[in-house]
Amino acid sequence: MTTAISEAKSNWIVTSDADCILPENWLKSLDSFIQNNNAKMVVAPVNYKAENNFLEHFQLLDFMSMQGTTIGGFGMDFPFLCNGANFAYKKDAFLQLNGFEGNNNIASGDDVFLFEKFIIADKKSVFYLKSEEAIVTTFPVKTWSDLVNQRTRWAAKTGNFSSLKVKLIGLLVLLTNFMVVYYLLFGSLEMLFIPFVLKVIIDLFLFLPTIQFFKQEKHFYKWYLFAGFLYPFFSLLVILKSLFFKYNWKGRRFKK
Repeated sequence: MTTAISEAKSNWIVTSDADCILPENWLKSLDSFIQNNNAKMVVAPVNYKAENNFLEHFQLLDFMSMQGTTIGGFGMDFPFLCNGANFAYKKDAFLQLNGFEGNNNIASGDDVFLFEKFIIADKKSVFYLKSEEAIVTTFPVKTWSDLVNQRTRWAAKTGNFSSLKVKLIGLLVLLTNFMVVYYLLFGSLEMLFIPFVLKVIIDLFLFLPTIQFFKQEKHFYKWYLFAGFLYPFFSLLVILKSLFFKYNWKGRRFKK
């Protein structure tokens, strides 16, 4: 990527993934937004195209939570997430900040670590483009094993974030999910009911505006409660695997 960027003729780099569907007006919407804002980096939305089965909708809900958190972070003036599947930045700023230098040994996270550099250098020049015309669509994986390995790869980079606030958010998510699992295994159903219901209700406030923006309401209520019950176990499994075990991704084996 660094070699390609150094050879690029224009001063704006736009990235996506090879398995994504790009909307017709994707580049036009990015260009229009850049022309109207003093931007050095633009983060844009990514959607999932999920079939009507539990595995794919479980991934969809997990992914929508990250998209909602990304949008909310910008709305609260605390941007801390992005996705390289829909991402744009200035070449000269990339070179000035030494691009991907410093995280070449990490199997995932080139996008978020670059994003952190731009935020630290000039947060006001980093924008989120919330536009339906800019939504890039990607696809869920087809097996639970691939899902665990994919999410482990994503989680493995968390410890390398420079922001203490981001690490504390990760810790809060971990403790919340641990509490639900703990009460289920060692407490009574009445004790489990309170943290689980609170979590489901609080999550709903994040999910509803997010799924409406991405037009994912159709099967949301069908899978939401079941996915919400399974997610704490899944989350703890992924975190433990990212901390203590190697993982496979696309024919390669990685460790944290």
